Amino acid sequence: MRDSGGTNGGWREAPAGRCQRLLVITASLGAAALFIAACSGVMAKLKGAAPPGSAARLAITPANGSSNVAPNQGVTVAVSHGKVKNVTVTRGSAPISGYVNSADTIWHSTWALQPSRDYAVTATAVDSSGKTVTETSSFRTLTPSATVQAQTVLGDGQDYGVGMPIIITFSRPVTNKVAVERSLQLTTSKPITGAWYWDGDETVAFRTRTYWPEHTRVSFVAHLDGVEAAPGVYGTANLSQSFEIGNSLIAVVSTTSHYAKIYYRDKLFGVWPVSTGSPGDDTANGTYLTIEEANPTLMSGPGYTNFPVPFAVRFTWSGNYMHDAYWSVGEQGYTNVSHGCVNLSPENAETYYNLAVPGDPVTITGSPVAGMWDDGYTEWFLTWNQLLHGSATHEAVQAGPSGSSFVDPATLPPSTATSPLGTSRPRNHLAG
Repeated sequence: MRDSGGTNGGWREAPAGRCQRLLVITASLGAAALFIAACSGVMAKLKGAAPPGSAARLAITPANGSSNVAPNQGVTVAVSHGKVKNVTVTRGSAPISGYVNSADTIWHSTWALQPSRDYAVTATAVDSSGKTVTETSSFRTLTPSATVQAQTVLGDGQDYGVGMPIIITFSRPVTNKVAVERSLQLTTSKPITGAWYWDGDETVAFRTRTYWPEHTRVSFVAHLDGVEAAPGVYGTANLSQSFEIGNSLIAVVSTTSHYAKIYYRDKLFGVWPVSTGSPGDDTANGTYLTIEEANPTLMSGPGYTNFPVPFAVRFTWSGNYMHDAYWSVGEQGYTNVSHGCVNLSPENAETYYNLAVPGDPVTITGSPVAGMWDDGYTEWFLTWNQLLHGSATHEAVQAGPSGSSFVDPATLPPSTATSPLGTSRPRNHLAG
């Protein structure tokens, strides 16, 4: 669902003092850059005579009466000769969350403010003798000349396979990628590690380091409202979605042995004879993800048009499927005769079809042809280091029931996952 009056996303059609005490979980993560910048400028406003009755001094930014305030700068309250006691920021009747630094001397709003809105701030500080001082401020944020919208390929409340990435697309190119990336917050029922990856300037995807644990409940909020995605271009709505990872289903298809190993719920479920693409129509190597399924799917190729193919599960945009090929059962397990699909027996195709959901990994091995990037959900073509390199922050993301945080990848232990159940690649070390 989309907050702030947005519309639902759909499937993609084609190819500073350190803040320690949080008032809102993971608040410092999304606004750390804003906090550092605010801390450097607001302290100068604290000079001057102390208010009568209290030694504490307060400064609120934006100042009272300000207009055309940049929403991405948020609200900062700084205190000298005392500590923050209470800060209330409201937009109409809606309260705005925030956090304080470890010394209780600086408060900052958690996320960016909404454009074209009136805000009111009331802040109270207390000095060492227990005397308090209160200051207020009212201001209005700017009205942007250009805006950007976002949508996701994920369906709210849907089940997905263990390889499924979170994909967010933008209506305009994003140049301030760090700010956008830090506005993205994850909550997962089981601890996971992953990273955001930018595919160009209009798409960012979150992929886990190894496959999702099955039955993980996932939600994310893109706090884009008020974020300056490019110079003068602001988000005007947040984007949120929740989904769940289903049973683990992983297919590893060998084009040379002509067999597919099917792993279900982390155990070898079957070794099925297959026939993959014949020479010239080779099924390309790579770890793909299932996209959609239909029974039947109408297929066209040399000598046939709109031919109904039963129990077809698609894994590339260019038209490769795992499907029932009752006409090639005699070749399955022996030779490659397809036009690029993975041919299965009727029984095995139906079994796979009934188990599959979007995001189930399909790894093709042994082919003389390499897979093409973006021919399907190809985020698992990337090594862990490549994934990190494609992040604007170059940081890993750790998520769990309390939210998510950005962490230095060098602090992570080596992955213990092994192919094929944890990842489609050999054991993955940070230095490798």
